[in-house]
Amino acid sequence: MTTISPQRAEISSLPRGTGTRATRIIGIATIVMIAWLALFGLVLSPADRDQGDSVRIMYVHVPSVWLAYLAFIVTAVCSAIHLFGKRHSLGVDRIAGASAEIGVVFMAVTLATGMLWGRITWGVYWQWDARLTTTALLFVSYIGYLAVRGLDGTQQQRARRSAVIGLLVVLEIPLVHWSVRLWRSLHQEATVLGTDLDVSLDGLMLFSLFVGVIAFTLLFLWLVLHRSRTLTMIDLVGDRELDRAVIARRAEGGIDHA
Repeated sequence: MTTISPQRAEISSLPRGTGTRATRIIGIATIVMIAWLALFGLVLSPADRDQGDSVRIMYVHVPSVWLAYLAFIVTAVCSAIHLFGKRHSLGVDRIAGASAEIGVVFMAVTLATGMLWGRITWGVYWQWDARLTTTALLFVSYIGYLAVRGLDGTQQQRARRSAVIGLLVVLEIPLVHWSVRLWRSLHQEATVLGTDLDVSLDGLMLFSLFVGVIAFTLLFLWLVLHRSRTLTMIDLVGDRELDRAVIARRAEGGIDHA
């Protein structure tokens, strides 16, 4: 009769992956929408009258910045739930951490595509413009948030201090969004939701932008589900390692006492 060691039994009890039927459906929908975005953004939508083909960067730049905002707001909401909810759930803390990580990626894409657009439009990759500077500050702030999450301590300590930081740094988003109006800025105001500019988008341009927002939203949801489940498994493994270390230490103490 074959016996299974406790270590192998623990490993076999862990989830085999982070995917489910729901995540697979979302993943397929994401691939379809990204392919659709590529078709409309690169082929079907026309070039801009003034910016030419460089306007196609907008179909990645605008959705990525809005999804970064969404990710950081999700982090703040989950942080508030953890701090002020009746139960200090570590589950919402993991969602907060996963959302912040993905938001940092989207913000990096925002900065990279913005620099490409700036090089074409302004002739330089970077200017210490109000919008660019505040966006870079927001990016660095959330890198700091992720660094705080990596500090030593228990899971509850990590969750509590991360939640406080998450509620503070989200206040930078209005500053970034309204920086164009608060200071003289090279960056144009919002093309779609702006109120002061007499700007109209071609129908295919607006539709392509809408497709980009939907595609990136699905991608965000898919990534958050997988990453939060990965963080759950990491914490589970860490808890089991800690339990084994405590048991081993107690056993050593018993031997020493004897």
